[in-house]
Amino acid sequence: MERASKLIRGLRLPSETITAEELVCRAWAGAVGKKIADHTRAARMVRTRLIVEVEDRIWQRQLFALSRQILANLEKQIGAGAVDDLEFRIVALVPARRGPQRAAASTATGADDADFILDPVLRGIYKASRMKARA
Repeated sequence: MERASKLIRGLRLPSETITAEELVCRAWAGAVGKKIADHTRAARMVRTRLIVEVEDRIWQRQLFALSRQILANLEKQIGAGAVDDLEFRIVALVPARRGPQRAAASTATGADDADFILDPVLRGIYKASRMKARA
């Protein structure tokens, strides 16, 4: 069974329909998996080198160690010769959109931090330890 990318390439469509860069960038998540794709982004192609944006140096190092496996997975996804090298660059990625978050309770309103502890025993322990720390 042939991959869709091989079939698309075989159709000889005009080059502006789907570029190799778009094909590689869209295949990135399938080649690396959801967990890695959540922390990275395939940014662009420079000749046959794929530039990948990562969150921090730790991800950069780990992915560099896995680069041969990632290249093999990309080759399975889109075919040989599309990507020969990977470059991992550290950028501040925009985190996935989360739902609305609560604002922190203001101590200026006179509310006690302990009032937000629902368990009465833990609330008492917290108050006692806070008084001891202040003394």
